[in-house]
Amino acid sequence: MYEVATQGTRTVRPFDVVVVGGGSAGISVTASLLKRDPSLRIAVIEPSTEHYYQPAWTLVAGGAYDVNDTVRPTREVMPKGAEWIKASLSAFAPQRKVVLLSDGSELGYQQLIVCPGLQLAWEKIEGLEDALGKHGVTSNYRHDLAPYTWELVRSLRGGKALFTQPGMPIKCAGAPQKALYLSCDHWRKQGVLEAISVEFNLAGAALFGVPTFVPPLMKYVEAYKAQLAFQSNLVKVDGPNKTAWFDVTGADGQVTRVEKRFDMLHVVPPQQAPDVIRRSELADSAGWFEVDPATLQHPRYPEIFAAGDVCGTSNAKTAAAVRKQVVVVADNLVALRKGAVLPKRYDGYGSCPLTVEKGKVILAEFGYGGKLLPTFPMNPTVPRKSAWFLKATLLPWFYWQGMLKGREWLTDCKPD
Repeated sequence: MYEVATQGTRTVRPFDVVVVGGGSAGISVTASLLKRDPSLRIAVIEPSTEHYYQPAWTLVAGGAYDVNDTVRPTREVMPKGAEWIKASLSAFAPQRKVVLLSDGSELGYQQLIVCPGLQLAWEKIEGLEDALGKHGVTSNYRHDLAPYTWELVRSLRGGKALFTQPGMPIKCAGAPQKALYLSCDHWRKQGVLEAISVEFNLAGAALFGVPTFVPPLMKYVEAYKAQLAFQSNLVKVDGPNKTAWFDVTGADGQVTRVEKRFDMLHVVPPQQAPDVIRRSELADSAGWFEVDPATLQHPRYPEIFAAGDVCGTSNAKTAAAVRKQVVVVADNLVALRKGAVLPKRYDGYGSCPLTVEKGKVILAEFGYGGKLLPTFPMNPTVPRKSAWFLKATLLPWFYWQGMLKGREWLTDCKPD
């Protein structure tokens, strides 16, 4: 029997496990826990009534996927046996093993799993929010804007196309260049690429974080005649006048503000941990949720785990990383409840299916330190039709029918 506890004037609803966030990580780890122990009393805190399969937004923007197939009602994906709390988190009280919600209520827990995702900081780029969705300004990082990207790509017959990438970390580090490749592939097939000046502005100094994949990607950059502008960070947008400003860091470290005109601008916003995480004592020095990179357990509060984009770990922030993280968290949490040694270690696995052209993908799979972790015994740097089939057909099906239902296929980690 579970009885409502009272602390002072506050009423605390008790649960075995509270999960913060009903995105990819939250739903998947809840399903995995209930498969291990259906008797667990689990609450999932999630204010949104819609659940998105975000990896397909790149395909939507390339004219290769229906945007309506990327969203389902949250109630349909919520695991049976879990209680959905339609509220947002307002604060942690880890000493009391309680979380405070936006509706004023409190939930008590024996274990807590924190997976609210990350925050897209559109407001950090001056003028951007007013320009999005019009004036040729778009972003594949929003469900409602991915179709607008495809509309712009189809209609552009000449002019200047700018693509941007902010400083790391971001959700799916390959997504900014995927937008460029699929756009250029369409323009090439339409015979208009020669009339379009394509430029990729990256806040960093490298095309991709894992050096192994840079040479094959550079072949596509060159084939599409795209110009690379490194250490060029978007800071301001004037939509009506189709002008963008970038802070460019020179070899001497000096920063210069550079103005660029555009006909199409694909923006990837700066990204950060949610406010409720950054202001809490559970965050690391960079504001992300602090965890042991192997066990995904908080170093000071052993009853707290985390998964997904919010983690202050060096892995790529992708759905593929979540797929392996949730198994580590589920096994370790169940072991903790039994007083046993935590059995699982996360190896930093992440996957980035780089859509270098419509119909071909370079399947980049890697772990901590950029170590290659290919699932299949093939050269991972080769663009393949089979990898496109995986990206566009198999993975969306597996996401809805497998991962969100606690089916743990190909989830073993390979720590050193």
